[in-house]
Amino acid sequence: MTASVEFRGLRRVFGRTVALDGFDLVVAPGELVALLGPSGCGKTTALRCVAGFERPDSGAVLVDGKDITNVPASKRDAGMVFQSYSLFPNLNARDNVAFGLRVRKAPAATRRAKADELLELVGLPSHADRYPHQLSGGQQQRVALARALALEPRVLLLDEPLSALDAKVRVTLREEIRRLQLDLGITTVFVTHDQEEALSIADRVAVLRDGRLEQVGAPAEVYDRPATPFVAEFVGTMNHLAGQLSGDQVTVLGRLLPVDGPVPADPSVDVLIRPEAVQVTPDPAGSAEIVAASFRGASVRLRLAVEGGEVLADVPGHEAVRLGPGTRVAVRLVERPVLVAPRTVTVPAPVVAADAV
Repeated sequence: MTASVEFRGLRRVFGRTVALDGFDLVVAPGELVALLGPSGCGKTTALRCVAGFERPDSGAVLVDGKDITNVPASKRDAGMVFQSYSLFPNLNARDNVAFGLRVRKAPAATRRAKADELLELVGLPSHADRYPHQLSGGQQQRVALARALALEPRVLLLDEPLSALDAKVRVTLREEIRRLQLDLGITTVFVTHDQEEALSIADRVAVLRDGRLEQVGAPAEVYDRPATPFVAEFVGTMNHLAGQLSGDQVTVLGRLLPVDGPVPADPSVDVLIRPEAVQVTPDPAGSAEIVAASFRGASVRLRLAVEGGEVLADVPGHEAVRLGPGTRVAVRLVERPVLVAPRTVTVPAPVVAADAV
């Protein structure tokens, strides 16, 4: 049932806009890959090229090694779930799910049995006779997912399917999608601009920028070892701290850290540091002061004023009791490889003395 999907050198241009520019990616059978990136980066265009709704200007789309670039959408063995649900308002949930089977002229009893089976699978067995306007947004999206699965496609395509839902429903439904995908073993390409969504649901995350692939890897790899400053900035939050290169090491906040990735020619650089890599300790003689604290559940994000700028630090919630606004603190960085980028003039570059902790 599962199939590999290959994007091979895809290029797609709309007027003066280059949506895809030599996009290459292979999705293994049974894998869920999230295409992640900002609006206009080409992720939805790539998905539509697989579905057959867009034809690339050059390059090819292959499924199990077979070139399907010029195969009509109706002849492709792919199911697609849209952001807007696209349910038929005049059909109940059961008939919406069975619509594709009806087009294929499946017997009525087969259609009904399959639709009921899938509604059970997505947790809506008691909603079969309800119409779209009688369903919540999350329930409508579950029906849309069941409809996409009704024809037993070898590839499932999800185009920002959760973006119209509220936060709690999004989390619940993305977990359900992942459960179904694993249970069915179906090859899935999931388009999203939400980094948390991509990191939580995917086997691998492919980060796009201007129609090109910046990095592809397991969620932990993309987050912990971003290949480029763009990936580092887009996936998670980054501090830009002033640093000074010395060979393949950089001095920042009084610490000498190894550099991961390319090294600019100019020794004066911005060092990219995750907030969770900034350690904070109360110290009346410390070089920083807490400006604000934002509760984030298990952690608290602190905004620290330092000489020349600000630094963000994430600390466990139980430690934040003694770290309120106005508290003087010592700041220290976790020793781990860091990315560096050419020094910018738009981002304040804090310069602080080393704190002993």
